[in-house]
Amino acid sequence: MNATQEAGPGTRGSWFGGGKNGWFGDRFDPDRRLGLRLTLASGAVILVLIPFTLLLVLVETSFGPLNRLDEGAANTLHTYAVAHPAWVSFLRLWTDVFGPGTWRVLIGLAAAWLVYRRAPRLAAWAVTTITVGGLLGLGLKVLVARARPHLPNPVDLAPGSSFPSGHAVNVTLGVGVLILLLLPVLSHRQRVVAWIVGAVIVVGVAYTRVALGVHWVSDVVAGVVFGIAVVAATTAAFETWRREMGRRPSEPHREGVEPEAKKDISPKGSAHGHGH
Repeated sequence: MNATQEAGPGTRGSWFGGGKNGWFGDRFDPDRRLGLRLTLASGAVILVLIPFTLLLVLVETSFGPLNRLDEGAANTLHTYAVAHPAWVSFLRLWTDVFGPGTWRVLIGLAAAWLVYRRAPRLAAWAVTTITVGGLLGLGLKVLVARARPHLPNPVDLAPGSSFPSGHAVNVTLGVGVLILLLLPVLSHRQRVVAWIVGAVIVVGVAYTRVALGVHWVSDVVAGVVFGIAVVAATTAAFETWRREMGRRPSEPHREGVEPEAKKDISPKGSAHGHGH
C-alpha cells in the first residue's frame, strides 16, 4: 500500500491534508464549506475593524480634516439645539429610552427566557456579547481619554471620556443581539423590517449624542463600528461551534445565530423548550 492509500480517503490527492478535491476545492465542496465560511467570517470582522482602527489613529494624531468635521458638525447641531428646546427634549428622551441600561435589561430578560426555554448556549452568547463589548468599549474610552466637546450654553452634559461613544457601542450591541436572537422566528418580511427598525434606532442614538453636544461625530461612528465588530466576532465564534457539532452551515444575518433553536425560543413551543 503506498503513502497515498495509507493516508486514507480524507487526504488522498490533497493539498496540505485537504480532501479529494484539494484544499482549495474542498472550500467549495457543498459538504465541506466550513473553512470558507469561517475564513469569510473572520475576514468580515477584520474589515469592520479597519475603519475603527483608522478612526482611532486619526483621533490620536489629531488629524486636521477629521477635527474640522467633528467641530463643524458639533457647532451646527448645537446652534440648532439651543434655538429649539422642544427638539432637545425629544433628543434626550430618545437617548435615554435607548440608552445602555435599556439594552442590558432587555438582554438580561432575553437570556433568562432562553435559559427557561432550554437554550442556554444562546443565552450565554447574548450575555457574553453585550458584556464583553461594553467592557471593551469602556476600556477604550479610558485608554484614549479623548475630551468631550466644550460648547457654549451646553444643552446636556455627560461624564467620562468621549471616544468611542458608550451609547453608540451599547445600542449597536443590543440591537444586533436581539435581532439575531429573533430572526429564527420571523418571516422574511419581518426580518427586513427588524433590520430597518434596528438601523433607525442605532442611527438615532448616534445622532442624539452629537446633537446634544456630548460626543463628536467620530466618537459615535467608532462606537457603531466597534459594536458591529464585536457582534460579528461572537457570532462567527458561535458559528464555529455549530459547525464543530456537525450542524448545517447557516447565514446568521438571515437565520439568526442558532436557527435550530426556533422551537425552543418560539412562544408557541413547548412549555420548557426542547433542548438540542
